[in-house]
Amino acid sequence: MHRTAIRWIGVSLVIALFVAATGSPAHAQGSADPNPGAITLTAGFDFANAYFFRGIPQDDTGVVMWPSGDLGFALFSGDGALKSFGVNIGTWNSLHTGSAGSDGPSGKLWYESDFYTGASLGFGKGTALGVTYTAYTSPNGLFGTVKELSFKLTVDDSGLLGAAAVKPYMVLAQELDGQADGGANEGTYLELGIGPGLSLSRASLTVPMKVGLSLSDYYEGADGDDTFGFFSVAGVVTVPFTSAPTRFGSWNIHGGVEFLFLGDRNEAVFGDSSHVIGSIGIGLSY
Repeated sequence: MHRTAIRWIGVSLVIALFVAATGSPAHAQGSADPNPGAITLTAGFDFANAYFFRGIPQDDTGVVMWPSGDLGFALFSGDGALKSFGVNIGTWNSLHTGSAGSDGPSGKLWYESDFYTGASLGFGKGTALGVTYTAYTSPNGLFGTVKELSFKLTVDDSGLLGAAAVKPYMVLAQELDGQADGGANEGTYLELGIGPGLSLSRASLTVPMKVGLSLSDYYEGADGDDTFGFFSVAGVVTVPFTSAPTRFGSWNIHGGVEFLFLGDRNEAVFGDSSHVIGSIGIGLSY
């Protein structure tokens, strides 16, 4: 990775942490929510020094940029067994200045573009179940399209544990066409994670931890399928620009550091068993 990219991301993270410790949110432009409807927009633009997809190495050269956008539609809310029902559509993209992008064989910056659509069901005690269809594509042609169906179960245990909540979740994903690992067979992926956090007066801190596993053919290597794909632990600081929604939405700056530990198959591809990923970005919700 270029020294300039490392220095830039490091300085940006220091700025974000300084703002979290000493700054204060900008004055809100009115206390009423300007968007009380059933449609929610969230978007972001992040910079990172490396990109690993579920522990599978993609690129750790140059600067990586992640623009994203999501539209959420709240279609139902109630007091019965089913508390809420919603639908989301969105896109996530990865732009690279290094070997997977403009400095690589394609000469093109746009490495990955994903489209997804999904639905979520909310139940009592903070439990939610979602299903998502995702198409992972490569505009610069460096990998083949992968189509996937995934299910995610989340539990918000804040009501039970308060500040000690860990917010566990589970993701089960099945490749329908194409393989993220470039292997011979479509694979089945399992992810288990938690997201404990701490809300401060001017910022919030989350410490997500997760493990990625292959239930079948997800991490195919020379010695067959490797069950353990990766483990990661991260720290993410989020600082809001506004203390309440404004006419232009709610904005934040966020930065974090992730420590990634790879399984044997991914280590063989990357050439090392661990990596540190730094990121900094801006987010919007409206």
